[in-house]
Amino acid sequence: MVQAAYLHIPFCEQICHYCDFNKVFLKGQPVDEYLQYMDTEMKNTIEAYPPSILKTIFVGGGTPTVLSVNQLETFLFSINKYLKPRSEKIEFTFEANPGDLSEDKLKVLLDSGVNRISFGVQTFDDELLKTIGRTHRREDVFHTLELAKKVGFKNISIDLMYALPHQTIESFQESLDLAFTLDVEHVSAYSLIIEPKTVFYNLMRKGKLHLPSQENEAKMYEVLMDKMEKHGFHQYEISNFSKDGFESLHNLTYWNNEEYYGIGAGAHSYVAGKRISNAGPIKKYMTAIDEHGFPHVETHKVTLQEKMEEELFLGLRKTKGVSIAHFQEKFSVSIFDVFASQIKEQKENGLLEETEDFIRLTHKGKFLGNDVFQAFLL
Repeated sequence: MVQAAYLHIPFCEQICHYCDFNKVFLKGQPVDEYLQYMDTEMKNTIEAYPPSILKTIFVGGGTPTVLSVNQLETFLFSINKYLKPRSEKIEFTFEANPGDLSEDKLKVLLDSGVNRISFGVQTFDDELLKTIGRTHRREDVFHTLELAKKVGFKNISIDLMYALPHQTIESFQESLDLAFTLDVEHVSAYSLIIEPKTVFYNLMRKGKLHLPSQENEAKMYEVLMDKMEKHGFHQYEISNFSKDGFESLHNLTYWNNEEYYGIGAGAHSYVAGKRISNAGPIKKYMTAIDEHGFPHVETHKVTLQEKMEEELFLGLRKTKGVSIAHFQEKFSVSIFDVFASQIKEQKENGLLEETEDFIRLTHKGKFLGNDVFQAFLL
């Protein structure tokens, strides 16, 4: 049964140079109209696929916090009407850009049931922030987080990036040290991936993007894991670290291969054993809802084989790994009957290890996770 919902706000005041998410410039967009169509999609989705009690709601983008106070109130009213985040103690996360959030906006979020904020910090180096196309600066991070705590938020996450253009190991260490002064509960840290149709992709093709070496990228990841552990953050997923009890329950929905709603332009759902993609362009999204009640452009019924592959592909991202007993219970077959050769090969390569209860990545395997995951796609 569905236990999570993701809602997508595609509007941004600035498009980051690395971002390939579904997004558009805010200026001139039919924001109010879009929010009404999201209301309709929520209503129709809940009726078509009734949930069990939702455990998590996550609003991402784009930049959800570019919405005005009135737009936030309208949007959050819809969420409360259909998804009822305040009826149970659930994790309700809003992504935010440092500098976008006024005290009024923060109070609207808190009063509407939002209890977790994820700030896209990326780096504390102002020159690097300009290079990657971010609009905020270092001081905005300190000011906005102080404001969020003052208003009453007690579960705050930040996103960091490494292996950025011209970034050194020393500058990444400095960003980490500054992050620890914020006293947040959760940190996600991702290495830069160059995606097609981004500014960085075009620069790379022209030979104008100067990135750290693979060796230095690996050193940054090693520094990340070491410093997080020393500051009381346990690594529960390849790129995610938290204080005890503050793991992202929403992201764990994905890594546990559980079902979720995806609401909004370009969002993806996993419901009733089907993976469903929504139309990305806003006009097409709204037209599809007018014509069909849903913005779906692709629906794929996941086969049993695919479900088992995804259980490994996603579950191995978690540091505790994939539960041998849970796999047996979920699929009525032993994990070793399905993936014996892959497990054996990756163990021989030193990338996987087996405990009494779990199959998980080794320390070496964390650096080569994508190679391991690909091995389980039959």
